[in-house]
Amino acid sequence: MVDKDKSVKGNSEEKDSGLDDLKKNYSVLHKKYSLPEFSQLNEDFQIEHISDSETDYLLREIRKLIGEKFSNYLRFVEMLLNPVSVPMFVYSVVKSLDENDREELNKIYREIAKKEVEIVALDTVYSEEGEANFIKGAYESWQSIKKDINSIIKKVDLDKDNGKKLNNDKNYFG
Repeated sequence: MVDKDKSVKGNSEEKDSGLDDLKKNYSVLHKKYSLPEFSQLNEDFQIEHISDSETDYLLREIRKLIGEKFSNYLRFVEMLLNPVSVPMFVYSVVKSLDENDREELNKIYREIAKKEVEIVALDTVYSEEGEANFIKGAYESWQSIKKDINSIIKKVDLDKDNGKKLNNDKNYFG
């Protein structure tokens, strides 16, 4: 039983050590490239997950996590703008959007799509400085994007009329 407790404790210490190492390594790059604070990037992009792996290319790994988030939101916004073969709840969301919301979603889509193209360019030719510049730009863009998406989503209330229509639809046999 004692060995089991030591094993669990050892894993916890390793994780803490990995996170501490990540923060130290990031601190050097933070100063060199004037990057956002670790806590800010971690809050928005969960970069602490990188602490589980060893890498010589920390900025690339951070950029990959940022890219995953942007890619997920690009797909989500695309579903709202062009709802083809999407989950049923999306139709309720789309119906609740007005023209201003659609314009804002188009703006968000273009911004995220630009970041996706930047990611492809960075994947083809590695540059630490390029990665750092992307991270700074992506973080700044995300601050605006997340507010805009949040304000649109707050307007959508699936529990009102749209949600009731979905739950009471007798014509759906799936």
